[in-house]
Amino acid sequence: MPALSLGVSLQPRWPLDDGRGVLRAACRAEELGFDHVAVGNRLLDSGFGLDTDPLVLLSAVAGATSRLRLLTSVLVAPYYPALLLANQAATLDVLSGGRLILGVGTGWNPEEFDAVGIPARERGARTDDHLAAAGALWSRRPTDFDGPFTTLRAAHLGVPPVTPGGPPVWVGGHSDAALRRALRFGDGWYGSGADAAEVTDVRRRLRALAGDRGDADRLVLASSAFLTPPGVPAAVPPPGRPLGGAAPTAASIADELGLLAEAGLTACTLWLPVAAGDLGEAMEWIAAEVVPQLP
Repeated sequence: MPALSLGVSLQPRWPLDDGRGVLRAACRAEELGFDHVAVGNRLLDSGFGLDTDPLVLLSAVAGATSRLRLLTSVLVAPYYPALLLANQAATLDVLSGGRLILGVGTGWNPEEFDAVGIPARERGARTDDHLAAAGALWSRRPTDFDGPFTTLRAAHLGVPPVTPGGPPVWVGGHSDAALRRALRFGDGWYGSGADAAEVTDVRRRLRALAGDRGDADRLVLASSAFLTPPGVPAAVPPPGRPLGGAAPTAASIADELGLLAEAGLTACTLWLPVAAGDLGEAMEWIAAEVVPQLP
């Protein structure tokens, strides 16, 4: 059974008068041995936590850390023109020494799509276009590309990524369209709150959708999970099924993580719905009580 890598989402509502608090939390996550930190992508206030641009924030985290992988969880690809997406991601790939994982999705928020002037009905087609164009820009110089939303002629990306072919792309979503997108453009699939049965089913569906190509097993399977450690008060309700049950213990959390690993999950991002001031305590409890019980 492959080892399961654990990461932490940097989503608590950080005090605006202490902008470096999130960097201290990232450094603490690195000290405690976590594999990655993750930042979501909201343009308008979500009410759930830190609503910043993930590439900007993770650039600061890259400068404050040396080992942590940096995950966008997830970046809404239609918000970023393809050339901008490719250039910004390549820049962070270079600055971090190849630590970026580009988690992407199509988005869902109609208010945000209206605010940026993009029809929500185009979000799937734009995501495909932007990922295809970014992949071309990362892979070859000069680049010609013809898509429904992007046209490039002999384009030389401003900064080539240090990771050959560009940073790994994890495609979020549970629909067949999302799984097809992962097979076409991704290096991995990224779920939300998936349990072991769903991970098993996603692997089955990926293999079926891949058909004769038979390349589904090359994809990394990863997911976020929602956890409020015992003794740490929740600041907001978790947005999905809690890891380890309604009254989690270190043993129940470790057992469920073990089942996820047996199903094929290789990375799990812990989304901790706690106040910013409690994030350090929550991470320390996980490192001390849960991680030693993992296989």
